[in-house]
Amino acid sequence: MAYDEVIINLDNVRKEFGDFIAVDNFSLKIQKGQFVTLLGPSGCGKTTTLRMIAGFEMPTSGKILLNGKDITNLPPYKRPINTVFQRYALFPHLDVYDNVAFGLKLKKVPTEVVDRHGKKKIKMKRLSSETIDELVTKALKLVDLEELEDRDISTLSGGQQQRVAIARCIVNKPEILLLDEPLGALDLKMRKDMQLELKDMHKKLGITFIYVTHDQEEALTMSDLIVVMKDGVIQQIGSPIDIYNEPANAFVADFIGESNIYNAQMSDKLLVHFLGHDFKCLDDFAKGELVDVVVRPEDVELVDATRGDIVGRIDNKIFKGVHYEYSIMIGKNEIIAQSTKDYPLNIEIGMKIDPDSIHIMKKTVSKNIFTGLSINKHNELELANTTFEVDLTQLLKDSHIDDEGYLVSKKGQKYDLTNAKVNAEVDLDKIEFSDDTSYGQAIGRIVSVIYIGDHYQVIAKSDDDEDFIIDTDYVYNEGDIVGIKIDKKDIKLVLKGDISAYEI
Repeated sequence: MAYDEVIINLDNVRKEFGDFIAVDNFSLKIQKGQFVTLLGPSGCGKTTTLRMIAGFEMPTSGKILLNGKDITNLPPYKRPINTVFQRYALFPHLDVYDNVAFGLKLKKVPTEVVDRHGKKKIKMKRLSSETIDELVTKALKLVDLEELEDRDISTLSGGQQQRVAIARCIVNKPEILLLDEPLGALDLKMRKDMQLELKDMHKKLGITFIYVTHDQEEALTMSDLIVVMKDGVIQQIGSPIDIYNEPANAFVADFIGESNIYNAQMSDKLLVHFLGHDFKCLDDFAKGELVDVVVRPEDVELVDATRGDIVGRIDNKIFKGVHYEYSIMIGKNEIIAQSTKDYPLNIEIGMKIDPDSIHIMKKTVSKNIFTGLSINKHNELELANTTFEVDLTQLLKDSHIDDEGYLVSKKGQKYDLTNAKVNAEVDLDKIEFSDDTSYGQAIGRIVSVIYIGDHYQVIAKSDDDEDFIIDTDYVYNEGDIVGIKIDKKDIKLVLKGDISAYEI
């Protein structure tokens, strides 16, 4: 990439708040005119990154370069960068025109003047009222607000207020426009309309947009480039198509759109085993290697049960307007599929998955991740053909379980989490194996023993193909049968969907 195409370069940036690392080893080059989105869940470090670009936060280490010049410690007012905040930060006592003109009235620009001795000098002078009027009128026209310049801010809709905030930024002719979740305060329809308006505005202006959001649809709709973040670390950088079709890991696959994600194992060359079946695939990994498999719901073909590679029972369906979305159970495993055909509930249905629809990712093991699980009527987690006690109050802050077994919020709202879909995470040092198979909740067979420097990483597989991974000093042999124990406090749950669906 030619350097003169790069407008902003974040070089190994790190930001610490005390002992907390908000952003770590962040390196990114952004080209002039790109629409770049920093995407990730709350607390992933995306807004902190944006604030460092703006100059509101200073990096603990690393450099930020603008057009090749180090601006790491440059104050915000000296950077050719403007920010649109989520709450817009408009002045309620000023009308639309004066809100947009506010910065221009304070701005001073270098102007050549001739002193009384006839010498030319550069003096900082304020802009003339004619120049301000010309710039404000042009900015309001760009955001389609030229007829509302005399309106009070309080009389505007959310979308109109957002356009005022954008006009106030672009009137200063910044090289980069930063947008910190600017659509978060809008309703769904207005949010969708503004996505298209922002994209169109970006084309008209031709400047670089850096956008922060946790909304995957916003990122996919508007961006030239998406940077997916988790826990302050970049997970993947790519175009919307690449991010969606070729996720780098299970987190990206799960965060971007609907995904079926499974623990799998390469049973042979270009053959992968999951959901109890060997599927042909295009990704070449070593035989026996444990991998993550991603299959998008739209890539699951529903057929007659006699023709399917795998067979399941339709457990639930939702009409989405252009198609039906089916939840299909294959034993204890769930697969989400889409079809324009209307199938009845509780029938046996066959499924086919083409090799090019199976995306295989190298498994990076830092914790045990179990997906597509359910909570039973006793508030237990169903996993590996058995049940584990779990703490459901972690799903809702300041909640408790009442005498009837319902989850109760701080305000008294009750939730029945029977059959709720969840993912579970357990650290590698929080699972215990024992030669005594009566010990713990589940039973597994040792399928892999790998020595990693000063310890072994051991994998036990249950009879329904769930993998339990531990780091241990103890030596196991492949084929050993072990008991598996996990304490209630060590199982972290993540609810799939909104908890409001379980209100009673």
